[in-house]
Amino acid sequence: MLNFSVAKFGGTSVANHEAMTACANIVIADPDTRVVVLSASAGVTNLLVALANGQSSEERIRLLSEIRQIQENILSQLKDESQVRSEIEKILAHIAQLAEQATTNSTEELSDALISQGEMMSSLLFVQVLKELNVDAQWVDVRTVVATDSHFGKAMPNDEQTQIQSDALLAPLVQQGKLIVTQGFIGRDPQGRTTTLGRGGSDYSAALLAEVLKAKNVLIWTDVAGIYTTDPRIVPTAWRIDSMSFSEAAEMATFGAKVLHPSTLLPAVRSNLPVYVGSSKDPQAGGTWVTREPQQRPQFRAVALRRDQTLLTLSNPSMVHAQGFLAQIFQTIADHKISVDMVITSEASVALTLDKTGSASSGTELLSTELLAQLNEIAQVKVDTGLSLVTLIGNELHKSEGVVKTIFDTLESYSIRMISYGASTNSICMLVNSNQANAVVNTLHKNLFE
Repeated sequence: MLNFSVAKFGGTSVANHEAMTACANIVIADPDTRVVVLSASAGVTNLLVALANGQSSEERIRLLSEIRQIQENILSQLKDESQVRSEIEKILAHIAQLAEQATTNSTEELSDALISQGEMMSSLLFVQVLKELNVDAQWVDVRTVVATDSHFGKAMPNDEQTQIQSDALLAPLVQQGKLIVTQGFIGRDPQGRTTTLGRGGSDYSAALLAEVLKAKNVLIWTDVAGIYTTDPRIVPTAWRIDSMSFSEAAEMATFGAKVLHPSTLLPAVRSNLPVYVGSSKDPQAGGTWVTREPQQRPQFRAVALRRDQTLLTLSNPSMVHAQGFLAQIFQTIADHKISVDMVITSEASVALTLDKTGSASSGTELLSTELLAQLNEIAQVKVDTGLSLVTLIGNELHKSEGVVKTIFDTLESYSIRMISYGASTNSICMLVNSNQANAVVNTLHKNLFE
C-alpha cells in the first residue's frame, strides 16, 4: 500500500463554503492525503436528532427549513451547483419523509437512517468544492466499507468484515492514486440497515479506515490547534501539548476532552497509527501528535471536564456479604444497552455514573421508567443530577507519593461527591457539583500546572 494519510474534517471545518474551501486547500497542499472523512456540516446533526425524536408539523417544517438553508448557503456559492443539486434535493426529500415517519413511530433504526444524512450531504458538497478547484475527487459511500453490528445509536464495527470490504472496494481506488471523499460516523449492519457509531464517531471512522488501509497516520482537522492542558475557554492560560501518548489521549477523550472521540484510539493503538490533531482554520499553527512513545510523560498532563453527569446510588442492607448483587445490577443495566463509567461500592450500596455517548440520546433518556422499575426491585434507587466529572490525567499516578494529598489540599474549599482512584494509572476522577466545575478545573490547573 502507498505511504499515505487519512484526514478527517469535523463539522465546523465543513460548516459553509468558505470553510470547505479552506479544508480543500489543506488536502491539496498535502499530496499524502488520499482519503478524506467528513462530518456533517455544523448544526445539521443536532437538527436531525431533533427530527428523529418526532416533532409537530410546524416544528418539523422549521427544522427542515434550517437544514435546507445550511445546504443552500453552500450550493449558492458553487460555480456550478447543477452537478450536485439533484443529489442534495433527493437527500432533503428523504429526510422529510423519515422525519414524518418519526412523528408516529420513532425507532432507533429510523433515527440512525435519519441522522446519517448530514454526512451524506456534506461529503457530496465537498467533492464538488474539490472539483471546482481542479481536483478529481471520488465520492464513496462509507456504508459499503464499514460493517457494524445492529446496535443502533452506538454500533460496534465488525473489523474482519470491514477489512474484507475495504480490500475489495476502497484499497484498489487508493492504489490507483484516487482521492477518496467519504463519510464518518456511519456504517451498515448485516441486514443492510444504516447504523451510527455514536456522536463524534467520525474520528473513529477515520482511524478504522486508516487501519484497514494500512495508512501511515490519521490527521484530525478540527477547530482548535491541537489538544490543550484543559479547555482554553475555561482556563485561558491552558497551553497546547505538542505530543502525548495513546493512553493519555484515551483518558482525555473518555473523560470529556471533545477534540478526539474516545474510540479513535482503539485502532490507532492496535496498529500503532500516529494521530495528529490540528486546526483547519489555521493549519500552520501546529498541533498535537498522539503516539505510542511521546518525548515527555509528565506526572500531570491535563485536566478534563465532562458535564451533565447522572449518578445512580443503589442501596440494599441485604447486599452485605451477599453474592451476585453487583452482577444483578450490571446485568439489568446491560439489558438496556447502557454502559457504566465510574463505580464505587460500600458495605450496603453501590454508586455509579452512566455513559451518555449514544448518537440520539440526551442522557436522561437512558433512565427509562422500565429500567428504574427493574432496579427498584433489586435495591432502593436514588438519582442525582447537576453533577460534572473532573478528571486529572497524568502518568504513573498510582506510584507518585503525595498525589492524593496534593489534590485534596488544592480542593479543600470544594465538595467532592465521589472519587475514583487506582483503576487507571493515568487518571483520578472526581464528581463535583456542576456549579463548581469550572472553578475546580481552574484551581487544579493553576496549582498543578502553572
